[in-house]
Amino acid sequence: MNKQIVECVPNFSEGNNPEIIRQITQAIESVEGVMLLHVDMGKATNRTVVTFAGEPAKVVEAAFLGISKAAELIDMRHHKGEHPRMGATDVCPLVPVSGISMEECADWSRKLGEKVGKELGIPVYLYEEAQPNKSRSNLSVIRGGEYEGFAEKIKLPEWKPDFGPAELPLKHGATVIGARDFLIAYNINLNTKSTRIANRIAFDVREAGRVKREGNPITGKVVTDENGEPVRIPGTLKAVKAIGWYIEEYGMAQISMNLINYKITSVHKAFDEVCSKADERGVRVTGSELVGLVPLQPLLDAGKHYLSKQGRSIGVSDEELIEIAVQSLGLNQLGIFKPEERIIEYVLRDKSKKRLIDLTVKGFINETAADSPAPGGGSVSALCAALGVSLGAMVANLSADKRGWENKTEFFSNWAEKAQKIKEELMYLIDEDTNAFNAIMNALQMPKTTAEEKSARSAALESASIYATEIPLKTMQVAYSSIDMLEAMIVNGNPNSITDAGVGLLCIKTAVRGAYFNVLVNAKGLNTKDKAAAMANEAKALLKDNHSKIDAILQKVEEAIAF
Repeated sequence: MNKQIVECVPNFSEGNNPEIIRQITQAIESVEGVMLLHVDMGKATNRTVVTFAGEPAKVVEAAFLGISKAAELIDMRHHKGEHPRMGATDVCPLVPVSGISMEECADWSRKLGEKVGKELGIPVYLYEEAQPNKSRSNLSVIRGGEYEGFAEKIKLPEWKPDFGPAELPLKHGATVIGARDFLIAYNINLNTKSTRIANRIAFDVREAGRVKREGNPITGKVVTDENGEPVRIPGTLKAVKAIGWYIEEYGMAQISMNLINYKITSVHKAFDEVCSKADERGVRVTGSELVGLVPLQPLLDAGKHYLSKQGRSIGVSDEELIEIAVQSLGLNQLGIFKPEERIIEYVLRDKSKKRLIDLTVKGFINETAADSPAPGGGSVSALCAALGVSLGAMVANLSADKRGWENKTEFFSNWAEKAQKIKEELMYLIDEDTNAFNAIMNALQMPKTTAEEKSARSAALESASIYATEIPLKTMQVAYSSIDMLEAMIVNGNPNSITDAGVGLLCIKTAVRGAYFNVLVNAKGLNTKDKAAAMANEAKALLKDNHSKIDAILQKVEEAIAF
């Protein structure tokens, strides 16, 4: 089972005093096992977005300490800022990252809300997935009236808090706690200082749109329905909230957006739509900024989108896709965008672990040649396969960009994208083969004095040995899956690169046999003989099929280059 990981993204109503934020984040980090991922202070908004992650119980404990410290240090009676707010900790969402469902995340947020209300005396409103009453699950609806109007709003029966007192503590206000999917806070920059124009563009694109008026769309009388409610003209983007504001720090207006579900409206779709609406109103988009952390996928999606618009292959590395996204979205306009600091999957990586794939070519060769048993033949086999697949991806990308072959770009781009996915799996197996070997070494070092210790050591050794057999078998399977791609490049690809694809096939042939050796030698030592025999037999059949297929394809290469 995957380890349960939850992200928490509290927004604190302080963006000018770093000492206050330091004390709040220090309280959060005091919980062992919680990782502080990002702190984003905004002077104009007078608001700081803090992101941290860990196991749910620890995250809830850290969030409680952060909320408590914010209530102690932030005085809302003196707070001013561009962003809507209702308390010292304005909002505190929990976001499922891995190994945990949204329902479980909602349960944890309710536990946090109850604890905050009961022990800190702060009025708490649940929102999004944690709020069963959908008429009050929307953050902007809950926060309506903001801090200044909440002393009266909280007294209304329909706005009784879910937890805590039904009276607004003037010093630290109220807070909203809940569970939601990844919300991407995204600001798009305009070459104007006009908040009015920025708001009009925001109304054009946000899902809620704008109120319909008779005659003049700005000053005309509001049109109402049969219930007396204002009729709204919806915006063009679903699952998007947006407002326009002027940021004195930057000297420009922005469209400030919350992308509630990037799978419905992506970052690049929002950017392109704002570009279009801005052009209609005589202004230009100059760039954009992401607030806090962002998942990897929306940036990969953006990179593919803009490469496709350029008529280029999308089958390139994640690093290149991210770079294309950053350039196309103008994410470097207001500051350098560092993927290792802004993409949540990269930030959550265990940096204490030394990864073979992060070494230089020279470093990997020297590490292999050193007087240690790992990395060994298994990792080198996976590396060999990864290089072979990469040659196929290269031929696909070269063919996609070949002049006169524009009608074939999609064909080669699809193959290149498949090659990239296979390559990523093989890169994982490079390190995992060494990790599997190290697990055997660790099991061998376990104590074996008592009967219990011997039993535990034997069980750990068998488990590690089974895994050390499964990994090279997986390397064989993944490497074998690349043959169709390499054959397609030999038959259909740029003829000037046919030998590159041929060398790629030779790498696959070698990698599969090398991984086969590791399957057999590890299976031979297993006590679970039925399982060992099954894996060995699968490896033998796969080796035979792999070699016969590759030899037949290589004959085509020989014929094409015959002298």
